[in-house]
Amino acid sequence: QAGVQDLCRKESLREAMARRESRRVVLAAALLLAVCYAASAFVAPRSNARGASVQMNGGGEYTGFVPDMQRRQFMNFIVIATTAVPVLVLAGGYIYYIIPPAAGGGGGATPVGDIDGNSITVSSWLKTHKDNDRDLVQGLKGEPYYLITTPDGVKNFGLLSVCTHLGCVVPWVRSANKFCCPCHGSQYDENGKVVRGPAPLSLALSHTSVSPEDGKISMSTWPETDFRTNTPPWWIK
Repeated sequence: QAGVQDLCRKESLREAMARRESRRVVLAAALLLAVCYAASAFVAPRSNARGASVQMNGGGEYTGFVPDMQRRQFMNFIVIATTAVPVLVLAGGYIYYIIPPAAGGGGGATPVGDIDGNSITVSSWLKTHKDNDRDLVQGLKGEPYYLITTPDGVKNFGLLSVCTHLGCVVPWVRSANKFCCPCHGSQYDENGKVVRGPAPLSLALSHTSVSPEDGKISMSTWPETDFRTNTPPWWIK
């Protein structure tokens, strides 16, 4: 029963991430349409096939003024002004989804979220998890990370659940005390270190921290040496 609940929870988290990716695509398409519409406001004045009349000054010289040019410029200004606001709003929303907001302090730590994206506090986490439990949350860039539960909180690192072979989400198998990928059989120990191929690398690490003010759990990038293999962090590009 617990295994079924875990699989359902993981599937729901993947669906939530897919919905978020769909919103990004829709926002990108809307932004592109808005930009195209704004660009169409810059319409070059058409020449009159029958010959356009021009204004002359008192001496009969050409003044360079084409009738209706000021009207065209004014209308272009109106169109640009009315489209600038929605374009900026769409651009801001698109950037918001591509670059998740980072909480202040802690090297740009990002609060982790539940399946609905709500922040998670350590007190609420401990109500539903016990020591040595591993469960998925929305971590850095909205990707699925494992939090590892301790008797009084969570460990100071999290694990990206994406298999380093072909990108499957790797489930935690409590009975084996390992992360076992169901796709091609790769296995990782309790800390995410690869112990069986074909996966070439260990699961990516992240720092975890708990805010002393409100108890919210956050994650930040792990740029240091991988303590499991004593090698540079491969996930830092």
